[in-house]
Amino acid sequence: MRRRICVVTGTRAEYGLLRWLMAEIQGDPRLELQVAVTGMHLAPEFGSTHTAITGDGFAIDATVDTLLASNTAVGTAKSIGLGVIGFSDAFATLRPHIVVVLGDRYEILAAVQSAMVCNIPVAHLHGGEVTEGAMDEGIRHAITKMATFHFVAAEPYRDRVLRLGEQPNRVWVVGAPGLDNVDRLPLLDAEALGASVGLAPGKRNFLVTYHPVTLAQEAPDAAVRSLCEAMDRFPDAHVIFTKANADTGGLRINSLLETYVAAHPRRAVLSASLGQQRYLSAVKHADVVIGNSSSGLIEAPVLRTPTVNIGARQRGRLRAESVIDTDESVAGIVQGIQEALSPAMRERVRTVTSRYGRPGASAAIKDILAQVSLDGVQMKTFYDGDSA
Repeated sequence: MRRRICVVTGTRAEYGLLRWLMAEIQGDPRLELQVAVTGMHLAPEFGSTHTAITGDGFAIDATVDTLLASNTAVGTAKSIGLGVIGFSDAFATLRPHIVVVLGDRYEILAAVQSAMVCNIPVAHLHGGEVTEGAMDEGIRHAITKMATFHFVAAEPYRDRVLRLGEQPNRVWVVGAPGLDNVDRLPLLDAEALGASVGLAPGKRNFLVTYHPVTLAQEAPDAAVRSLCEAMDRFPDAHVIFTKANADTGGLRINSLLETYVAAHPRRAVLSASLGQQRYLSAVKHADVVIGNSSSGLIEAPVLRTPTVNIGARQRGRLRAESVIDTDESVAGIVQGIQEALSPAMRERVRTVTSRYGRPGASAAIKDILAQVSLDGVQMKTFYDGDSA
């Protein structure tokens, strides 16, 4: 009997990291791929990105609608409850042998809670990382304690998972699966990318993604206005903005960005979802990646593009020498962009080393999922040994 592997995905960015693992599972005769779609994938305001999944040749086996009209903390908490209910029904129907999840979002927490109670082993990707500015921090470590198998992106993250009490023989350092996109996807040239997004290349080109800092006490307005004012300090730059995610404050960020782009139609565009090929093409051709997305720390260095990382959202993550950290002030962002555009950074980024391994994570994860023993795996014991 083939082993049923259910991959859960809730956002465009997360699916982009899971895509090649899904393809590896689909192509292995030992395994049966199941796909459960939730969260932002099902929302028109975020681009209805479930169509990208089917467009890539994957069948969707279950949909779990969790998003509410409310873009508040209370709405997010209620969405988790809806997710627990929905995934419980989905797993009862699909009966997977292993559930695969990536990262730290609240809809993924709902899926993992359901799987744990239903006694289904969970394989967790990108555990052990730190993002001190987001509630994702707590969610990620909670998922680690509910998961059975752990696929981490770097050795320091393995050490942290072990310090959380997970058994060493269930934690594998495989690198970041998103790097498989850099290796496998044919990227667009600058002109084709410009035609696709509706903005021709400029003298300078910026790619900007800013997500809510969910543990911040303030609304995102001031930070987004600082970001937009910083863009005005570089009037010869063309700017591709991507929309924020569905966290509390995301809709407000998108509204502010829509207003800015409407006022600068000749040099700025806003996309609900670029998809991995266009997004990574934009990273490659950008002079600077700006914002607070993890892609600025993981994929951008591999594509030899400097990053201006704004604020606290990614605080604690490993970063390459091409990443410049700034506060959320106009002066700080402008200074960071100027440093990223400097000849010294241009030279540095040519030889920068990734902190997240090399391409190949997807194949490595798939082979482990196919071979790992499932006998008694849910009887977890706390590991109290050395983290070394």
